[in-house]
Amino acid sequence: MASIDLNSDLGESYGAWQMGDDQAMLNIVTSANIACGFHAGDPATILTTLRHAKHAKVAVGAHISYPDKGGFGRRKMDLSYDELFSDSLYQISALSGLAQSVGTQVSYVKPHGALYNTIAQDFSQAQAVIDALKAFNRSLSLAVLAGSPLVAMAQQQGIRVIQEAFADRAYHADGQLVSRREQGAVIHDPKLICQRMITLIQTSQIPTIDGGYATIEADSICVHGDNPGAVAIASLLRDALSQAGIELQAFS
Repeated sequence: MASIDLNSDLGESYGAWQMGDDQAMLNIVTSANIACGFHAGDPATILTTLRHAKHAKVAVGAHISYPDKGGFGRRKMDLSYDELFSDSLYQISALSGLAQSVGTQVSYVKPHGALYNTIAQDFSQAQAVIDALKAFNRSLSLAVLAGSPLVAMAQQQGIRVIQEAFADRAYHADGQLVSRREQGAVIHDPKLICQRMITLIQTSQIPTIDGGYATIEADSICVHGDNPGAVAIASLLRDALSQAGIELQAFS
């Protein structure tokens, strides 16, 4: 039986500002990428999300970011190696400490937003993130954009890599994500999302924005928790995968 991990970005509420329905999403996904406070998430929100993740028996990942609350971590930043290494190590350590306090643990790292997209191609910034992961615990996995140059770079340094695809994002022919600034970058049709992901898992092919297909080997599928109808889409996707004979299982 084919299997896949289903993950979502959670713990992103901040004070009175609410982002998504984390508790409902944790009843659907198998892995939770929990914000570490740099792009979103306050300590109380993060701690609550960790408690709910433990209760739901969902794997926990550190969703590290550039220090960019104003831009929700979606603005590229030209940080030095030392700055990015320290920022990444700080976030992994903070989330791990909070996780330990509620009886769970961080098992992987997934960069967020602009940091995620930048290190897929930028080996200088990628090395800072990899070194932070190794400095904390080199047994942690690293979730990266499927098919990106970062896959081989991390694997060559002994890091377990989780190749990730996005359920609600459009792709270019080279396997890169279409920028959110472009029309059609985010897919909202639940049926289309389900069809695309089943095809991807069964054939390693995903439709591209130009009408062709890109080849992607994915270990995990991300369903964003901050989109309208996110919980309903994630629930439909989980049901569709199960009906297609695809088992949902945390990669960690």
